[in-house]
Formats: sequence, C-alpha cells, structure tokens
Amino acid sequence: MPGSTEYATGATADPEVGYPKGHLGHLTESENKALSEFKVIIAENGLYTPGPPPSHDDQTLLRFLRARRWVPRDAFKQFKETEEWRSTTRLDTLYETIELDSYEQSRIMYPQWTGRRDKRGMPVYLFEIKELDSKAVAAYEKGADDTFSRAHADGSTPPKLLRLFALYENLTRFAQPLCTEMPDRPHPQTPITMSNNIVDVSGVSLRQFWNLKAHMQAASTLATAHYPETLDRIFVIGAPFFFSTVWGWIKRWFDPITVSKIFILNQSEVFPVLSSFMEVENIPKQYGGKLDFNWCDQPNLDPAIKARATWEPGFDTFPEGPVLWKVLDEERLECVAVGSVNHKQRNVRVCTMPRSFKGVVSSNQPYHKTKATAPASDISAVESGVQKLSVQEADTDAAAASTTKEEIIAEKGASAVDTSPAASAKAA
Repeated sequence: MPGSTEYATGATADPEVGYPKGHLGHLTESENKALSEFKVIIAENGLYTPGPPPSHDDQTLLRFLRARRWVPRDAFKQFKETEEWRSTTRLDTLYETIELDSYEQSRIMYPQWTGRRDKRGMPVYLFEIKELDSKAVAAYEKGADDTFSRAHADGSTPPKLLRLFALYENLTRFAQPLCTEMPDRPHPQTPITMSNNIVDVSGVSLRQFWNLKAHMQAASTLATAHYPETLDRIFVIGAPFFFSTVWGWIKRWFDPITVSKIFILNQSEVFPVLSSFMEVENIPKQYGGKLDFNWCDQPNLDPAIKARATWEPGFDTFPEGPVLWKVLDEERLECVAVGSVNHKQRNVRVCTMPRSFKGVVSSNQPYHKTKATAPASDISAVESGVQKLSVQEADTDAAAASTTKEEIIAEKGASAVDTSPAASAKAA
C-alpha cells in the first residue's frame, strides 16, 4: 500500500483529537457566539423556535456549525436545505412506517451497528464491502421501487436512497440517544452525536469497487449534505494494492473535514489502532477482539446497556426494524418499536430506561416528550422475526395516507402519541 500522505494512516488516528472539542459543554467563547448567531438567523427565517422546549436542541445545531467551520451563514444554508428536504421526503413518516422487510433489506447494504460503543461512548458500526456485489445491489434497487412506507420520494431522491436514510434516522433517533443516556462514559453530560465505522474492504476487486461506485457515491453525497458531523472516524481495513485509485474517487465524494476522518490501516495497525479507541471486548473477533459479531448479525448488545434497561415482557434486547426513544417524564425514557408489518403499523414499548443526560431535549429529533406507549402485554402481538411485536392497523388507501398517528391510535383505543417532528478527526 502506498506510503504517501494522500490519506491518513493509523499512525495519525489519535483518540485524543477532536471530541469533545466543539461539542456541547466544551465550546470556546467564539463557538458559543457562533451558536447564538446561528440561532438568531434560523429563528428569523422560521426554521427554529427557542421554546421551551426548543424546536432543535443545541447538539443538533452544533453539528451544522462544525460542518461549516463555525460560519453561521454557511451553517444556515445547509440547515435550511436539510429542513426542506426532510419536510419534502417526510423522513419522520418514512422511519415510523417503513415495512420491516424493506428496512432489513436496506440494513444489509450499509454499515451495521455492532451493539457496542467505543471508549468515549460512541456507537461502533461495521461495513463489509465484499458482501455487496452487483447482483445484490441490483436486487436492492429493484425492490426499493416498491411501496415500503407511507412516505414518498420527493422526485429528486431515489427510493433506494430514502431507504438508506431510514438507517440514518436509526442512528440519530435510536443509537446516538441510547449512547447519550449511558452514564458509564467520559463527559456524560455531552451528548453523543457521532459514530465510528470499521469499513472492511478486504477481498474486493477493482471491478467490484467500480460497480459499486455510483451506489456509494450517491449515498455518501446525500449523507454528507443532510446528516453532517454524524461521523467521528472511519477505519478502512484490508485495503488492496490498488486502493490509491479508489481513494481518488472517494475523496471527491466528501468535504475536506469528512475526508480527514478516514484512516487507512495496514494489517499491523488494525488491532493497535482499534484497541486505542475500543475495549477489546467491543472489537469483532476477526480484527483481534473478543466480540462475536459478523456481517448481517443483529447487534450484540453491550451488557451495560442490557442491564440498564427495564424490558417489557417478551423482550430482552432490541427487536429487528426501526426503533426510537421518547421521553416519558423527567426521569425516564421509553424505547418504542415502530415500522410496519404487512401494512400494519406497530407502536409498542420495548423497554424503559432512566434518564442520565440532564440537558435540554428538543421538541424535534432525536426524541421528544410523549404520553406512554402501550406496553407489549397490552395489545395483540404478531410474529416479526424472532420477536412477537405489537402492531396497530393503518388503512392503505389514499385517504388513510394523510391520517395522523393520533387518529389511528385513537381508533384502536390506545394511548395518544405526540408526533412532533425532529468532532472531526482533526480539531476543526
């Protein structure tokens, strides 16, 4: 592998660089000033209300500021485009009504949460590129044209990419809030808004990279535009001798800040670098650790997370498909399984968890205050994968497409639900 400085290597992957600098509770005077100015600009443009609760929490706004190097006007432009895109594509509806089969089909095409965290408390994802051959991508793209939720493409975002963003919603509405609420980490009052990714490119030919180029480029471009600063680092493992050619494509898909977060590890660097970021118990065995996790597995849940949750009957881990967090009260959160099974929408409590993060929670994403969802034991169950999950019916004709969740739940006699909408590897 080339030894040039055109990309970062394991030798420069320092866990002390970046987070928590530029994150809530660790802002400089100038960064605080930029945040205040940003709030004024987006409020004047009808994109933000200060609350209480605010429409968007500070940790979300800070992601846009970090991505735009703390220039409020530049952050406003990206924020405005993202808010308009979310509204047009109905991202909240997408995530809450996507068919479980469609969600799981999408999950195997992109990075997957291992169920573990790094030493700073960030979720760790794994992506094995060799599993994505041209046939798998073609089958996925063909299936993505089918109706898979009550949301609709905006005309510019292909259905195959809308499915991808259901996975990003899982990151921001489930994995990151969950990791934020775990107190066994440094800086427990600094929200987790990023993730780490292990990307395994071993066994991938140049032809396969070329065939995946359009798929990966489109996904990367939109993710960078609408989910800024959700990535802490990418560790690329198993890079072949021709990777410098592939790198030439990749670095054009991202902005310079994101490019600086990608580290190419040679074989001798893999375990030393990963273990500087993660405990050995949280590193998959194939990379020298002790974690049983293979591609396409459901998350192998962190024992500390498992112990902190109070599980509803029938659950001892999180189910397949989309899940999200809602605030029950000042002391507790609930995890709710959403999505649809054969056009029947599920809305069932999986577990509750004590609140650890005492900061302000917005009325927007990643989670918001709501009345308690019916527990699993209170509503009829249907089989979904290995779990019996509760579902609630939703009509599938055109008239029902605009029916609110409150109306659906009221019709079934369940509790009403509030449906309010939603650092870098180098120091910025």
